[in-house]
Amino acid sequence: MPQTTESHMNTPLGTAASPAKPLLESVLDELGQDIVSGRVAVGETFKLMDIGERFGISRTVAREAMRALEQLGLVASSRRIGITVLPQEQWAAFDRAIIRWRLNDAGQREGQLQSLTELRIAIEPIAARSVALHASTAELEKIRALATEMRELGESGQGASQRFLDADITFHELILRFCHNEMFAALIPSISAVLVGRTEHGLQPDLPEREALDNHDKLADALLARDPDAAETASRNILNEVRRALDSLN
Repeated sequence: MPQTTESHMNTPLGTAASPAKPLLESVLDELGQDIVSGRVAVGETFKLMDIGERFGISRTVAREAMRALEQLGLVASSRRIGITVLPQEQWAAFDRAIIRWRLNDAGQREGQLQSLTELRIAIEPIAARSVALHASTAELEKIRALATEMRELGESGQGASQRFLDADITFHELILRFCHNEMFAALIPSISAVLVGRTEHGLQPDLPEREALDNHDKLADALLARDPDAAETASRNILNEVRRALDSLN
């Protein structure tokens, strides 16, 4: 590869794919993580042949991986130059894969959590206000049930469990879905990804702060009461508590 320093693309790999992952997914996951983490530097170039040799895959699979990386804004390809790694401002910042790779990188984890939390602070309280005004009673009761489940799990020391995570994700997904704003709903995968990342990286305690559980209850109650001001305030309080928790990690 025409570089002045040895390219990470030439680093030997033990296995091309784990049994649990399809081949293309495994190749894309490793290449994407390498680029996002900076192990393959911005401006570095490589060929389809380099991907094929590294992973022991066909040219067809290598091309599919390249196209997936292009769609994520991680690389650009041309016949004359080959595949070129692009800077961060070109990345598909809201894509779940990009978010996951950034959370997996210790150097970018805090920044990714902070940026998504700020996005949530800007969006979710307004969504909660709209839910109070426009959602059906059946939809509001689903949110109320999830808040109850989170309370029960959190108080029993299961705040870092899969069940708590599932309830937490669904609670916030429904806020964005039931506000009936299609642009807010489009953020569901990104917000779900950061909630998963917090748990996977040990940032979610077994015993959540009582304030966090209280605020979820207050939001659910405000929604059922059709009180948009209280719903907006409760949602903002949930996210302010998340921001304070992140700030305490510094």
